[in-house]
This record gives sequence, C-alpha cells and structure tokens, in this order.
Amino acid sequence: MVSTLGGLQSLFGGQAKGPPVTNIMFLKTHKTASSTVLNILYRFAETHNLSVALPAGLHVHLGYPRLFLARYVEGVELQQHFNIMCNHLRFNLPEVQKVMPNNTFYFSILRNPVFQLESSFIYYKTYTPAFLRAPSLDAFLASPRTFYNDSRLLKNVYAKNNMWFDFGFDPNAPREEGYVRARIAEVERRFQLVLIAEHLDESLVLLRRRLRWALDDVVAFRINARSARSVTRLAPETRERARSWCALDWRLYEHFNRSLWGQLRAELGPRRLRGEVERLRARRRELATLCLQDGGEPKNRTQIRDLRLRPYQSGRADILGYNLRPGLDNQTLRVCQRLVMPELQYMAHLYALQFPEKPRKNIPFLGE
Repeated sequence: MVSTLGGLQSLFGGQAKGPPVTNIMFLKTHKTASSTVLNILYRFAETHNLSVALPAGLHVHLGYPRLFLARYVEGVELQQHFNIMCNHLRFNLPEVQKVMPNNTFYFSILRNPVFQLESSFIYYKTYTPAFLRAPSLDAFLASPRTFYNDSRLLKNVYAKNNMWFDFGFDPNAPREEGYVRARIAEVERRFQLVLIAEHLDESLVLLRRRLRWALDDVVAFRINARSARSVTRLAPETRERARSWCALDWRLYEHFNRSLWGQLRAELGPRRLRGEVERLRARRRELATLCLQDGGEPKNRTQIRDLRLRPYQSGRADILGYNLRPGLDNQTLRVCQRLVMPELQYMAHLYALQFPEKPRKNIPFLGE
C-alpha cells in the first residue's frame, strides 16, 4: 500500500483568510473547460456537505436547452434554497433566484469562440442538424446558411453563438451595437467573475481569492478533454469565418477577456500573479504524482481500467480520462477518485448521497 500521509497533509494546507463562500451559482457554458470547473465545485460540495441543485429524476441537465425553470431541480419543493448550482442550464435569473440564496456568488466561463465552435462541431456532430449535414467545419463555415436554419434554434444551439445562448440571449439577434452592449452590461451586473478558458490557471487564482477558498480547493486535472487526434486544425480563413459567424460570442469573449486581465493586474500585479499560478501548477503536479499512473498522462476510453472512471463519448470526440495508481490507502483513494471522476458519474454519485430514497440515476454507457 502506498504511504501518502505527508502528501495529504500538504494537500489540505493553505486555507485562505476569512470564511469561505459557500453559496455559488456557476453558469456552465459548453465546450469551455467548464467540466473541469464543475469538478472543483462538486468536490467542494461533497467535502463540506453542501447541497447541490441537481437535475430532477433521470435528467442530466437542468432543462437545457430550454430556459431554466426552478422545477427542473430535484427536491426544490422540499428545500427552500441550495448552496451550489453548476449543471448545464440556459440562464433565467428569476427562476435561478427561486433556487439560490440572495447572497449567491455568480460566475461563469468563456472560451475563444473559434475553438469553442471547433470543439462543438466534433462533440455534437451527430446531434446538431446544422453539423450533421456538413462534411467538415470548413464546409459549414464556407456557407453556414446552407446548413443552419434559424427556425430550428433549440436543435441548433451548438452551431451559432452558443455561449451567448447559454446566458439566455438570442443567438440569431442582429449585431446592433446598442443591443450587444446592453447584454454585456447585463452579464457584468449579475456575474461577479467570468473565467477565460485559455487562461484557466490565472482565472482559478482569481476565483480562489473571491471565494476565499484553500489552494487545494481549486486544484484540478483537465476533465472531459479530447485527444489531440480529435482536434481539427483550422486554416486562418476558417478562423476568421468562425469569428464572423459567432460575432456575438466574440464580443462577449473579448470584453470579459479584457475584464479578467484588468482585475488580475489591479488585484495581484504581474509578479504576484506569476507566483500564485506557479503555486497552483506545482500543487497540480504534486497531486498527479500522488494520484495518477504513468506520470498523469490522460488515457483514451479503452485504456481506462476502472469502468466507473470512463468518460462519456460524444460525436467524433475522443474524450480522455485517467488511471489511478494502484495501492493507494483508502483516504488517498477517495481524494484521488474525486479529482478524476467524470461529470456524469460524479453527478449520479452526489444525487445518491443527497437523495438516498430516490432511484439512482442511470448512466447507460458504463455498462458497455
């Protein structure tokens, strides 16, 4: 059995000053590294015995792609408020406020829309009508109106301005300057922080400060990441077409990317930021050594020995996961399992803990 007492003592050190924030709403956008952030929130909820607003019944999303309604949450009729809400939903503030306390911390995450669209095309290829008929993303973007139909919005949500849609806005709205600025201002008023996927470590440093959490609360491995072979390299003209096609997403991303770096400069400064990011990365390396086999290298589905840790596969994506080191003691094993547990399995696990009297959520692909 691997002895890890010293590693675990280090693992749970570094508490931030002040009481930690425990009422949190994370708007989980699609294909933006949001599954990694979800894992952070699920772990914190389980560790601190917090309630999570989970999808009702056998569902895995909170009504998505329909606008969120409070009734999509399991147990909402019995519990006045929940501590954490972080599953996929289309943002609808009045209904969210029925579920979350008044002092809730709201945050979300965005990704460069070019790469977000590329990821969506691969991941939702077999689900989205606009993608289904397109032989490639190049072909789709060369003539998007050949494939995309505005009237099939709820089926085609992943094909145009998907992040804008997730915030509750119209992805087919005209790019009128007054409208765009008003919607961005709306997001800014409600969300105390918007992370940026391309700068995830810097974002997590700032998130940790805002939530007053321990360093280890925000350390994470990449969850739901694709293998390099299922990532499409885009030509410069394709990238430009993607920015134009997803112009509303682009405006949202540009604004909050600038906002993030403005906040980092104001609160930390370059030197301190570099130090905080390195601390985060060093702890991640320590955890990888502690938990993961083969130096922490992600594995494809067939290489993952524990069926419970195999991630869901979608479209043409090759989603990676992890193998844990053999011989871990029980305490370390529980910590490491939480760090690598795919989101559907973790959701089902929390549901069983929170609602032991209800039927378990079924994860069909685990039996394959």
